[in-house]
Formats: sequence, structure tokens, C-alpha cells
Amino acid sequence: MNTTKETGIIQPYLFFQGHCEEALDFYKKAIGAEVEMVMRFKDSPDPHPPGMVPPGWESKVMHASFRVGQTTIMASDGCPSEAGGGFKGFSLSLTVPSESEADRVFAALSQNGQVKMPLTKTFWSSRFGMLEDRFGIGWMITVAAK
Repeated sequence: MNTTKETGIIQPYLFFQGHCEEALDFYKKAIGAEVEMVMRFKDSPDPHPPGMVPPGWESKVMHASFRVGQTTIMASDGCPSEAGGGFKGFSLSLTVPSESEADRVFAALSQNGQVKMPLTKTFWSSRFGMLEDRFGIGWMITVAAK
């Protein structure tokens, strides 16, 4: 049974509460993300429901997609009316080919963020560490097993 065709593909969709463009620029520099597309609220072909997009949010990101390696991640500024915020209950896991690359991306992603577990040797990897970046996204960095 080919479950991919039956169930589809799961992709992360991140909401940045007004900081999406800043996050896209950050991920381009920090981990080499490639932005595939950006659509702003003002570019929507359909009108938005009244009150959904407050004044000043017309140029915010309604939808974007970016690639890290072979993974596509979708993103948006969201809408200010969306209560809460913050990212809880998940982390993005990034596997890199070398210890030097792990050191580089860990340092870049943790800039103005919070290290949860410093990069260290584990029984499954020569380097593994966890952090929360400045946007509140959890990351787990692992060196690929040889």
C-alpha cells in the first residue's frame, strides 16, 4: 500500500505574528534557506473578509514557502486577531553532514535565541543540540550518522 498517495504530504506551516519577512531573511542567512515564493495580503486575488486584515498589514506576508535542503516549509505573518502566539509542542530537526556545519548552523540559529542543550556528543550522533531561535521556533541539530 502506498500511503503517500493516500494520505498526502505533511509540511510545517509556521506563523510569525508579523515577523515573517524578518524570519525568511534570517533563515536564508543562518541555514541557507531558499525562498520559493512570497504573497502579501494586498496581492490576494480575492478580497479578505471584513476585519481580517487590519490597517498596516496589507504588505505583511499572507503566504510564503521556503526550502531547507529537500524540505519545503510554509510560513505567514498570520493575522493579528489570532490569539496566543509562540510555538509549542514541536521542533524542527535539521540533520547536517559534518560537525563543522553543525557548529555553524547552531551558532547562527541560536543568535538572540536560547540554547536548550548545547551541541554535544551523544550515543546516536557525534554532535546533537537543541535551541529555540529568536522567533520561538525549536530546533534540533544533528550530525548525520556515518
